[in-house]
Amino acid sequence: MSETIVHTDQIGREVEIPKEPQRIISLVPSQTELLFDLGLDKRVVGITKFCIHPEEWFRTKTRIGGTKQLHVDTIESLRPDLIIANKEENNRGDIEGLEQKYPVWVSDVNNLESALEMIGQIGKITGAKANRLTEEVKFGFSNLTSSKKPLKALYLIWKKPYMAAGPDTFISDMLTRGGFKNVVTEARYPELSETDIANLNPEVILLSSEPFPFGPTHMKDLQHLLPNAKIELVDGEMFSWYGSRLKLVPSYLNKVFANLTSS
Repeated sequence: MSETIVHTDQIGREVEIPKEPQRIISLVPSQTELLFDLGLDKRVVGITKFCIHPEEWFRTKTRIGGTKQLHVDTIESLRPDLIIANKEENNRGDIEGLEQKYPVWVSDVNNLESALEMIGQIGKITGAKANRLTEEVKFGFSNLTSSKKPLKALYLIWKKPYMAAGPDTFISDMLTRGGFKNVVTEARYPELSETDIANLNPEVILLSSEPFPFGPTHMKDLQHLLPNAKIELVDGEMFSWYGSRLKLVPSYLNKVFANLTSS
């Protein structure tokens, strides 16, 4: 029997994991990309249908369903010795079922600090070198252009009904670091009516590319509702993916803020 080590995950559970797990399944797109950038190609055997980065893995790795609709039979056929999940993106019932048979390490990320902790822990669990990545991310965020007057912003993730990113979300932390002040005060992802949006009266509205694919038509609708607001289509991955994509986020946040303040 291979040597195991007990690791505490980000929701406080002690998980007994093989010292060097060789058959890893990732249930989270941003953490799948992280595993690739940590050089774990041959050791990752399963990903979700939403794990689109890297494209090579999306084309070749076995897909075990969606983040919230797992194909348990496929997971069992892969004989994983480590499953990496997330508190928000995966269903609790699915995790509780899987942990009866396999080591399941669960992340809980709602800000940059917890994202860096997650990266470091996954590096430790897998034996991959994550220090260089975390230092690169820290350096990038330390060089973000600061703003003395944050822009009051509304970040929408869904339509019919409109849903926004509120406090205690990773997106909200990225907004703050990017020079914005989140106008939403209700935690997590509240539903908003058009009246609610008008009453919030944001200076800028950021329309995410995911999970709802906002486009130019939606910009026009919201511009009619708030004629004085600046509205921008933004890359949702840059605001919500908390793995190795964080290397790219500071420059992107600077670009978005500059676009909204240049005119």
